[in-house]
Amino acid sequence: MAETKTLSITHVTTYTYDAPVFYALQQLRLIPRTGHGQRVLKWNSTVTGGTKQLFFTDQFVNHSELVRVDSGASRVEIVSEGVVEVEDRQGVIGRQTAGFAPLWLFEESTPRTAAGNNVRHLAAQVRQETEDASEIDRLHHLSRAIAEAVRYEKGQTDSETTAEMALTAGQGVCQDHAHVMIAAARHLGHPARYISGYLLMDDQVTQDASHAWCEVWTDALGWIGFDVSNGICPDARYVRVATGRDYADAAPIMGIRQGAGGEDLHVSLQVQQ
Repeated sequence: MAETKTLSITHVTTYTYDAPVFYALQQLRLIPRTGHGQRVLKWNSTVTGGTKQLFFTDQFVNHSELVRVDSGASRVEIVSEGVVEVEDRQGVIGRQTAGFAPLWLFEESTPRTAAGNNVRHLAAQVRQETEDASEIDRLHHLSRAIAEAVRYEKGQTDSETTAEMALTAGQGVCQDHAHVMIAAARHLGHPARYISGYLLMDDQVTQDASHAWCEVWTDALGWIGFDVSNGICPDARYVRVATGRDYADAAPIMGIRQGAGGEDLHVSLQVQQ
């Protein structure tokens, strides 16, 4: 019988502005959905300093909320929390596609996942080293090669960093690992997609960011998850929240703002059993 875990998650995002906001809209992708080995037992999201305008399911079946920041606000707090039961499926998601997006869409590169010279070289090297291996073994080999080539290092990249930039620099975080894996897997002929979500860590409850990994399509098993940063396929410690072609499609919060002044962002995240 597969292992299951019941995870309690509290994700608080706070924006503080130097000057009152004239106009701002934010799209939230913070609500996990039931399916693919996880069951949402309860979930709630609240916004202080803003007003929810719309709830919708996007083309990748991500639960999305549109929030308008209150005019004149200098602080906005977004709290998303709940309980999710997760089954360990050893990373296997299966053959179900993501909503209305056809499989071929995940074969196409994006600005963040375009295969430059270094990505193509890495993919070619992995192809040569795994000439007689199965496609799943080849993808595990690719994941290990990326972890060796891109050292996990915070503060060196940002949300605009591309796969080629991270691989060239040789350092990055989970988002960069996912982008490099997606870019290389697509170059090898596999559809691949980006996943944002939560991870129950072994040594800490409080975290400063959500997690990211990728899923790659295989003929044998359909979609399989790969967490390059931790060197494993996602298990019962992982909660899938949003999916897309890259970070831009699955980012927890994205928005636009009009008005002068700076913006300070603080994230507080707790994941525990």
